[in-house]
Amino acid sequence: MELVLVHPEIPHNTGCAARLGAALGLPLHLVEPLGFSLEDRYLKRAGLDYWPNVELCVHTDWEAAKAALALGSPRPVSERLRLFSARGGPSLFEAEFAHDDVLVFGSESSGLPPALLEAHERGRVYIPVEEAVRSLNLANVVCLAAYTALHRAGVPLPANDGAYAPHPDAGSASPTERVQG
Repeated sequence: MELVLVHPEIPHNTGCAARLGAALGLPLHLVEPLGFSLEDRYLKRAGLDYWPNVELCVHTDWEAAKAALALGSPRPVSERLRLFSARGGPSLFEAEFAHDDVLVFGSESSGLPPALLEAHERGRVYIPVEEAVRSLNLANVVCLAAYTALHRAGVPLPANDGAYAPHPDAGSASPTERVQG
């Protein structure tokens, strides 16, 4: 399973998603333009000292991201996309997931581009909220979606009893040093 943030705007949310990726062993893909620099101190702070454990890929646009994601599974990437939106598709708690799915999230202010949602209508997923609430915080949605999707796909969660063994580079690595590809 992989995480994708399309045009994220708030460094703290992206840092939280990076920390989650490290915690679950999931790659994090960022699709430009980003609303911040990878050197942003709030991004670094939100990721804490887990940056050495983050598999981070930054893509210039959606097509570049899609090409990179296609390498991760023999199943076509279009069948693997699960696009999270405030509206449309099945509920996260009713949707089916597979171990090689790609969880895609849009920007904080405008969500996923309409053309992307229209092109992959069958991959849409939403998280139920009260009618008076427009949407949830991106970092919260990524976390809820990742754990739920892994569980529903039958993917084992990390078998950790609470022990912590820091990476040798913890505290010294920056997000820019983690960018792959």
